[in-house]
Amino acid sequence: MSDNFFRLNLIDGEWQASAAGQWFDKAEPATGERLCQVTASTPADVDAAVAAARRQFDGGAWSQLPGAARGRLLNRLADLLEAKAEDFAQLLAREQGRTLMEMRMLDVPMAVDTLRYFAGWADKLEGRQIPTAGFMGRPTFNYTVREAVGVAALIVPWNAPLMIGAWKLGPALAAGCTVVLKPSEDAPLALSALAALAAEAGFPPGVVNVVQGLGPAVGRALTTHPGVDKISFTGSTVVGRQIAAEAGPLFKRLTLELGGKAPQIILEDAVLEQAIGGCAMGLFVDQGQTCAAGSRILVHRSRYDDVLQALAGAARSLQLGDPFNPATQMGALISERHAQRVRAHIAAARQAGAQMLAGDEGVPARGFFVRPTIFGGVTPDMAIAREEVFGPVGVVIPFDSDDEAVALANDSAYGLSATLWTQNLTKAHSLAARLKVGAVAINGWSPLDARLPWGGGKDSGVGRDLSRAALDGYLEEKVVTVVM
Repeated sequence: MSDNFFRLNLIDGEWQASAAGQWFDKAEPATGERLCQVTASTPADVDAAVAAARRQFDGGAWSQLPGAARGRLLNRLADLLEAKAEDFAQLLAREQGRTLMEMRMLDVPMAVDTLRYFAGWADKLEGRQIPTAGFMGRPTFNYTVREAVGVAALIVPWNAPLMIGAWKLGPALAAGCTVVLKPSEDAPLALSALAALAAEAGFPPGVVNVVQGLGPAVGRALTTHPGVDKISFTGSTVVGRQIAAEAGPLFKRLTLELGGKAPQIILEDAVLEQAIGGCAMGLFVDQGQTCAAGSRILVHRSRYDDVLQALAGAARSLQLGDPFNPATQMGALISERHAQRVRAHIAAARQAGAQMLAGDEGVPARGFFVRPTIFGGVTPDMAIAREEVFGPVGVVIPFDSDDEAVALANDSAYGLSATLWTQNLTKAHSLAARLKVGAVAINGWSPLDARLPWGGGKDSGVGRDLSRAALDGYLEEKVVTVVM
């Protein structure tokens, strides 16, 4: 799959470089070498992309399409993506440094499924008929219609650009919105490749636009643009808070899926082999670069030593390297800048007195690699137990009772997700009800599905991706009353 176009902007159906003629380098994580140069947009490029989206929404061909036609286009997009699944898996592995296996098994299939799921909703956006007591003695007929919000800015992170891009693109297009996509500068190609498929599928020019560029300049120009009605952002809590502060006075609709510090709670009766494997997956998938990373392992004290040693052994056994090598079990972090941040968290934890049981093993000579790391001897007040690392780093903390486990799990600024490991399903349901998070998984880490709402509270954000709940975020309900 050629990336000649994917490093450009897509505005009103045309691939084009930034109006300023500026470029930035994108490195390949597994080698550290330059992968390509990408156009660096300016606010003028954002203006052009928003204007193209606005024209289609306010009176273009897209505004005239019924829901069934939008659904057919989304299904066609899903079919094209599925047909090019291997091309996309390889492109993602190169730009992200993740293993090809993860892309084939997780990201690409879920993106396809998500597009198909929302395609099925496009012709089912029904209103309501609402009876009332009438108006000044006269009967009324009251009904509602559900209408697209308008132009949506979709800001997609680097850790799963295709999958999360589909999470946002699917409901926005099913609802009838037009969109401006902003890929991360660290993962600019796959999302542009998806936009190219949208054009091939038959979406009118200007419905799906892409602006490449650096976040502080391009992202802010997009989120504060007066022509943007809705913002859907996945990324850090710090940036999400800035977006909320700037978008609030402009009354823009917001979906913010932000950080996490997910607890995985291993109760006394848990099947350890199952729990260890699941916890390791929750810790190390995508090199720990997920908001749902289960990086706080809370373990009943009677199982603490066994879990600590088993997780450390699992971490030490993982083979790092070339994402295209079938023997590789963990790839590289997204950039050297990010790898340095993760290493700084590890160094600070050691200085604070945490005991590192895995993480000293060597890494490949080239690329942005960090060894999977496990800490014991961690207290809940340590920074390593409270701050989001966004890397392959886990802490193991003991508890003595169910109440203490719940208190430790909820003692966090974040509220995205949690996992419970137990054979007692009655207890599992009881504890799940007490956990202050948006999603609880029992005996399995974070089983994402297009039909299940995804999002959290506290510093993990507002609103939901996936499911009917995501679709609602791109729709407004209008009431019509007829006085009889």
